[in-house]
Amino acid sequence: MEVQGHYIAGRWEATSGRDVIEVDSPTDGALVGAVVAGTPADVDRAVAAAVEAFEGWAVTPLEERIRLVRVLVTGLEAHREELARTLSAEMGAPLDFARGAQVGVAIKDLEALVAAAGELRPRRAVSGSLVVTEPAGVVAAITPWNFPLHQIMLKLGAAVLAGCTFVLKPSEVAPLNAAIVARLVHEAGFPAGVVNVVHGNGAQVGAPLTAHPGVDVVTFTGSREVGAVVARAASESIKRVSLELGGKSAAILLPDAPLEESVAAVLGSCFANTGQTCAALTRALVPRQLHDEFELAATRLAASWTPGDPLAGARLGPLTSMAQRQKVAGFVDRAVNDGAEVAFGGRAPDGFDGAFYEPTLLTHVTPDMEIFREEVFGPVLVLVPYDSVDEAVALANDSRYGLSGAVFSAHEDAALEVALRLRTGSVGLNGAGLDVGAPFGGYKESGVGREAGAWGLEEFLEFKTVMGAAHLA
Repeated sequence: MEVQGHYIAGRWEATSGRDVIEVDSPTDGALVGAVVAGTPADVDRAVAAAVEAFEGWAVTPLEERIRLVRVLVTGLEAHREELARTLSAEMGAPLDFARGAQVGVAIKDLEALVAAAGELRPRRAVSGSLVVTEPAGVVAAITPWNFPLHQIMLKLGAAVLAGCTFVLKPSEVAPLNAAIVARLVHEAGFPAGVVNVVHGNGAQVGAPLTAHPGVDVVTFTGSREVGAVVARAASESIKRVSLELGGKSAAILLPDAPLEESVAAVLGSCFANTGQTCAALTRALVPRQLHDEFELAATRLAASWTPGDPLAGARLGPLTSMAQRQKVAGFVDRAVNDGAEVAFGGRAPDGFDGAFYEPTLLTHVTPDMEIFREEVFGPVLVLVPYDSVDEAVALANDSRYGLSGAVFSAHEDAALEVALRLRTGSVGLNGAGLDVGAPFGGYKESGVGREAGAWGLEEFLEFKTVMGAAHLA
């Protein structure tokens, strides 16, 4: 078994004699790879490399930074199948979904960032001053296991295009795709130290990286609970922090919404990636008079989300680990104890050794229940009736989260009117999905800052005002 080492200062570090983190397939528990278990000393070397590389990279012409990112895009395209199979093996994404939504979206992320970088104005006159944009410094990135490549590219692409250097701690649950990224970065010809990858867990790598005095910016995607820990650690040295955290997003069907199309879009959002999507629509708010029709249509359609081997064409793969399956099952069991009813699914399917869980629809859910409020991160949809549009908006906003949402209506103007009342970072009208050129991020406890496109680049830029110099723009 090959052990993947850290990539620091343009070199792969030796793995012999090192502790390792084994990566098991959530489909059947088989060992699919391993990475070195990093230490604080590894973090120190990686940050030192990024600090040393920063001065030269910060003044590298934007055109050259764009060229190198385009080479990386070409590398991702050339290795799409390798990346897709790796992602499917290590975190359970169905292969077609891995090719399109995991690798394909990561490529689109970089393309949108390149387009945004091409529009950057490093100098501009504002009032009587010259405003200059400059790279913010050394970036520490901690990325999750559910959309690992997508999140790496959003952070890496924006940081290096902005002129920052980069230290990545990928999820230890799904790190193998990050090892491929390191190889592609190397092959693209990025200068040594501009991009560094340190494998390991939160205690030994994530915590020292977040608090490191050589780091200027911390960008984190993951749970709300860990995000709070990251923010506290970074605040000790007043680092800039961006957080993309959890969600409990609501889909509002207005009374005139086309039922079948709306049901398909809601279930597609909730069950894709086995429900392990931060922006998943997991609360369906439906007019009371449409409740039974929605339940019938959703139950019928949920049956088409059949669990199976993600490498063999299944639509619904396993959850990323047995621990995650246990967590999801616990949410459902507690919901039933609270009075919810299982209209479909609600258990681990028979005949599987891996971390599989059936697509699940819960009814008789009320706002006081845990299942209404907390992020499950599994294929679990709750159905809640409402009696007025005002009530639907209030139910949607009755959450500590505010990441995403959706409104369905036969009339776009009516849908937009409701969308503008939702306290969320993004809202899809009639099934519209992720737009990688637009800002993505959350209100409330769903996070701080934005990713993607021009807004993602700004997270890694400083703005300097030179007063009295507007004429020099």
